[in-house]
Amino acid sequence: MAWMLHPRVFLTSHSSAMTLSPPTETTRRRPSARGKKPIFPNLDEVEAHALEATLNEIFGIRSLRAGQREVIESVLNGSDTLAIMPTGAGKSLCYQLPSLRMAGTTVVVSPLISLMRDQVSKLEEAGVAAAEVNSTLGVRREAEVLAQIEAAEHDFVFTTPERLADPAFIETLKRNQVDLFVIDEAHCISQWGHDFRPAYLHLAAAIEALGDPVVLALTATATATVIEDIGRQLKRPELNIVNTGIYRENLHYRVIQTGDEEAKLGEILGIVRSSRGSGIVYGATIKSVEEIHAALEAAGESAACYHGQLGAKERGANQEAFMRGDVRIMVATNAFGMGIDKGDIRFVVHHHIPANLEAYYQESGRAGRDGESADCILLYHYKDKRLQQFFLARHYPSVDDLERVLEAIKGLAAESAVDAETVGTLLQEMPGGKLQVALRLLQDAGNLVQDENLHFRMTATPGSRRAFAEIVAAYEKKADHDREALERMVFYAHTGFCRWRVLLEYFGEEAPWEQCGGCDNCLHPPEQQLTDVAAPAPVESVPEERDISLEPGILVTVPKFGEGQVVSCAGDQVTIIFPDSTERKFLRDYVSPAH
Repeated sequence: MAWMLHPRVFLTSHSSAMTLSPPTETTRRRPSARGKKPIFPNLDEVEAHALEATLNEIFGIRSLRAGQREVIESVLNGSDTLAIMPTGAGKSLCYQLPSLRMAGTTVVVSPLISLMRDQVSKLEEAGVAAAEVNSTLGVRREAEVLAQIEAAEHDFVFTTPERLADPAFIETLKRNQVDLFVIDEAHCISQWGHDFRPAYLHLAAAIEALGDPVVLALTATATATVIEDIGRQLKRPELNIVNTGIYRENLHYRVIQTGDEEAKLGEILGIVRSSRGSGIVYGATIKSVEEIHAALEAAGESAACYHGQLGAKERGANQEAFMRGDVRIMVATNAFGMGIDKGDIRFVVHHHIPANLEAYYQESGRAGRDGESADCILLYHYKDKRLQQFFLARHYPSVDDLERVLEAIKGLAAESAVDAETVGTLLQEMPGGKLQVALRLLQDAGNLVQDENLHFRMTATPGSRRAFAEIVAAYEKKADHDREALERMVFYAHTGFCRWRVLLEYFGEEAPWEQCGGCDNCLHPPEQQLTDVAAPAPVESVPEERDISLEPGILVTVPKFGEGQVVSCAGDQVTIIFPDSTERKFLRDYVSPAH
């Protein structure tokens, strides 16, 4: 069945494209005791009253944030729903509240153990029975939790996507009446998303095995392509889309054009020293994270670091120290931050450009969850693009990989079914993520089917190199998509447009204002401003190398301003200092070497 958007779509505007209202302060208004409007006007009156009582008594909340009502009502009406709400918008309540009005169990899928642990703790504090099942449980504790789940003692079961590929765990869950299946960080489902995780590919099979409960997918960002792919991957023919938009008035975006690594370290030290509160500094490599962390510590700053080569115990301890406020700065790779519920992060600095604007918005959006002012700063050097190009050279399954997987399954169980773990033991040299993608591709090609126990069985469809080549070709489109997304990220770093308008245009939203009034380009615009953010010049036209005539220190002439000296030059922007010590930014074409 071709995937389609359900005609019932909730937006914050009445137009097909998202339109934002002018920046305003959002506050929770207390309804008057007399004649107050119902919080849930689209539900049965008795159910709405009971739901409001639960909201007040269990969660201590008397009013909702934008989008929460629409999501809650959609779920209680039995509609599969995709909620796109920015960080700090209260996505957790969107499944917690309706779940407490449902008879059965809610399964919550999360990619982060720390996040599910935090959610379980908060629910238990509110007197709600919740359990977590993940790799951190000891053998004895896991057995206890599984026995409790089998006895249907929990309202909520939090787990990882990897665990839902385990047939035995699915059998345990099936002893419950699963009414709601929640997928947090749903952008991870989509191969077009910035954080695609192969473990999410088998969620559709898990949902079917659990009796097709109502599905609620949650994410902070999703382009139209990602939205479509989420529906396709989950095999949900109808999704209600609740999209409250990405705009957050309290976030102030800025790009600093820099020179070499030493110059970047200097900028980071300056930002940390001049900023109040806690902050995150992201580096694209483990080496850069360790160098930044060492430099901050040498400067007497309170900092910890987080990356994949640290042991789990050390990573956990560093994260807890940051969350408690024992250390002020976290220096990390992008492995850190998803689901971090720390409201007082006042700044997020990126040492390198991320691979795309989705990743950048997700990571920078971890600042200012409390609604207070926060800075999102990108340090950009023209060579940074090459690092991301290196990362984007990912290896998806090849034709040979697909043939090897199919041959392994044929050898293991020509007439019966086999689970993914067993296939993996035979193909130990193949990374787990690649194996999961290969299994899914073979399903899409009709060579494999997956039963209700999540075992794979061969079909009568013969596998051929030609057919496999056509499947693998789809991932070439993925590579093209990744390259295009990187070009948009580079354009953001170069542009003289309002930063928020560039972000909004990327996500298909519209702003009625020309300038947000808070980003660097609005506060200090280039003297020759561009006019059309929707149709930027091709990023490929931006020079990879600097024009030698505009190197720092060179004297230049600027119409109406006279002669000045180049401070920095990157892409289409040049920063110039004039004899009166003022610095101004100009577009490259507006500047010429002094003679």
